[in-house]
Amino acid sequence: MTDLVRTATEGQIATVTLDSPASRNALSSLLLTQLHACLASAIADSGVRVIVLTGAGPAFCSGADLKETPADPAAAAELFPPVLQLIWDSPKPVICRVNGSARAGGIGLIAASDIAIAALPATFAFTEVRIGAVPAIIAVTCLRRMPSRAAAEYFLTGESFGAGRAQEIGLLTRAVAEPDLDAETLRYARLLLRGAPGALAAAKGVLRDVPGIPLAEGLGRMAELSASRFASAEAREGMAAFAAKREPDWATRP
Repeated sequence: MTDLVRTATEGQIATVTLDSPASRNALSSLLLTQLHACLASAIADSGVRVIVLTGAGPAFCSGADLKETPADPAAAAELFPPVLQLIWDSPKPVICRVNGSARAGGIGLIAASDIAIAALPATFAFTEVRIGAVPAIIAVTCLRRMPSRAAAEYFLTGESFGAGRAQEIGLLTRAVAEPDLDAETLRYARLLLRGAPGALAAAKGVLRDVPGIPLAEGLGRMAELSASRFASAEAREGMAAFAAKREPDWATRP
């Protein structure tokens, strides 16, 4: 079987690469199946603490594989949501290293990630309406990042936009010069490795859950979470390390 996704691990960072440059890393059934397996494996690996998602070749991801989708339109609809859910719910931070252009479903992957960094030459577009489709599945992640006016502009027109604009509307954390992409990705990975694993997972839960909770319920739940985290072994180690002016036992500098 052809490998369309590959994983490389260095230290505590696993890099998952969409590796089908001939198709501009299109989301075929095989690629989605392999991507889910690689992500699940990285999440389950106790030696991995940060996951980087990127693409091979000049594009990050061109979206649905249009050579395949017309023959089996239900395939992507079945395989893609679990991939987005896996990234969104991952207890380990996921950095999207956007090496090139992203279209349609590729932007859904970016929006599902916790931190997204793109090279300035990268372009983005929700092209679905131009082929008679709708950015439906990816709306679930993208609309959690984008303001509604920007979403209406790009969902309805299909117009392409640059990395600077993608950062402005919340799809990217940073847009950087192309030569700086690797260094900026590593900088964020190093910052994440300084956080306690359990605390990072809990903080992801806060970011995911709190916006949808009524105020009173949110305050109550977050007070309980705060108390439990301060009483945790990680917090005890972190505070002891702070007092002793040393690194906590989870901190890693690759």
